[in-house]
Amino acid sequence: MPDDETQPQTRTATRAQSPHTATATASAMDSPAPQTAQTTSGPAGPAPWVLRLVAVGLVLTALNLRPAITSLGALLEEVRDGLHMSGSIAGVLTSVPPLCFAVFGIMAPRLARRFGPGAVVCAGMVAIAAGLVIRPFVGSTAGFLAASALALMGIAVSNILMPVIVKRWFPDRVGSMTGLYSMALALGTALAAAVTVPMTDALGGSWKAGLGIWAVLAAVAVLPWIPLMREGRGAPGQATAQQHGDAPALRITRSRTAWGLACFFGLQATAAYIAMGWMPQIFRDAGVSAGTAGVLLAVTMAMGVPLAFVIPRVAARMKNQGPIVVFLCACGLVGYAGLYIAPAGGAWAWALLLGIANCAFPLALTMIGMRSRSGAGVVRLSAFAQSTGYLISIPGPLLVGVLYQHSGGWGLPIALMAGLMVPQMVAGILAGRDRTIEDEC
Repeated sequence: MPDDETQPQTRTATRAQSPHTATATASAMDSPAPQTAQTTSGPAGPAPWVLRLVAVGLVLTALNLRPAITSLGALLEEVRDGLHMSGSIAGVLTSVPPLCFAVFGIMAPRLARRFGPGAVVCAGMVAIAAGLVIRPFVGSTAGFLAASALALMGIAVSNILMPVIVKRWFPDRVGSMTGLYSMALALGTALAAAVTVPMTDALGGSWKAGLGIWAVLAAVAVLPWIPLMREGRGAPGQATAQQHGDAPALRITRSRTAWGLACFFGLQATAAYIAMGWMPQIFRDAGVSAGTAGVLLAVTMAMGVPLAFVIPRVAARMKNQGPIVVFLCACGLVGYAGLYIAPAGGAWAWALLLGIANCAFPLALTMIGMRSRSGAGVVRLSAFAQSTGYLISIPGPLLVGVLYQHSGGWGLPIALMAGLMVPQMVAGILAGRDRTIEDEC
């Protein structure tokens, strides 16, 4: 990859390109991009084995970004009984993930500049493994929350840096690589929800073993990033040059696109957490059995596996992603209307439609990678959009519970869920316009 300072003509040409055709030069971030020896005949790209290792690392990392949350949801009743946890504390526990994602995600850009994104993701996987090992065995609610926060910190920084790593290592394949790790993320989410209880039974019925076993998957995800830690540091002194280049001039809060992405990300996260927390109860209250309600939720989550691979690839080929936003939100509106009118009669159809609507998540990640010309811009945009978005998502699940408790039914909460689809659509259309944050900052 050409150095931005030694190749001014290359940098000028790269900046003139659209985000859809950004080259590896444009994807250099505050921390130095992986470099190979340059000769007078031209730059050389990363070795094929390095790219394969990065792809494996992305997939394994994505598989670990949700089991810490969904495995706990599957065993929440057992955890409450085992730790003598009150209902209010359990409610707080369900709101901890987006709060941690917002707070700890802010740290990711600075850590990436200092150590490189590969090293930070490696440390994130270590934190996830440590938190998952420690939390079942601390024996107190405070210790359980602290260990959960450790795991969620690792998830938070890795969440932020996934689009950055894709932009940096695969600048010409943003859509396909985002789809690959988004599909792995959806698979990990559904897998943890589906197998945690049976796996707990196979391990003797201990909820501690059922939660702790997921640390093994996180430990495996550490391995690909170990050789990439050194690879990601690049040439000495390059990071300093890049840190004092374009990055300081980028004031992301001045960008309407950045705010649109943050709102879109936050509202889709709100819908996802509401679905994970309340959809089974909606179906059960409508007369659906508990087992079938769980399967319906699994169907909703599983829809993200194939679509998370398809949607980013399609989005990356489009200059404006607004039509995809409209389609996903329309599916959500129809799904919520069905839940309101005939929750049991069309349960499978509503679960499928809401599963399609939840695929706004990989679309948001794809747009983060496309709305900046450089890796430095992507890391700031990713941190801003995800941290701000997760803050936006915190009240949603709690508000649904309050409305349900005070109204005595699901009509008002479902109306709220459907109503949130409208601003989500507006924000997504704004974020999907063919422009970059550099144009606006």
